[in-house]
Amino acid sequence: MATTQGAQVSDPDIHALRFKWLAIPNGNQGSAVTLNVYQDRTVQIGGTFGAGGSVTIQGSNDNGTTWATLTDTLGNALTFTAAGMKQITELPYQIRPSVTAGDGTTSINVWLHARGANK
Repeated sequence: MATTQGAQVSDPDIHALRFKWLAIPNGNQGSAVTLNVYQDRTVQIGGTFGAGGSVTIQGSNDNGTTWATLTDTLGNALTFTAAGMKQITELPYQIRPSVTAGDGTTSINVWLHARGANK
């Protein structure tokens, strides 16, 4: 799988941060982001899913060697097959999106908003 690079979005609030991955195609993962000082995290998904496209939000505590599917506040896996927004329960060292099961038209946008006590 290839990696789609993400980018931090400037925010005027030092207690919040946004990160975006745009136009992730089928079979790609987003680059990993580390947000250790931000305790509250929400992910928003949009774009073109194509035929059967899916995006899963994953976390890793071992510097990206092993990835696990993260969950929302109800314990549901953060796997999207349509646009949506959910809060992330876990606080892993790294977070990334992973896009699978789509087709040539799949182009997923992922926005991650985090807030906390950045010093």
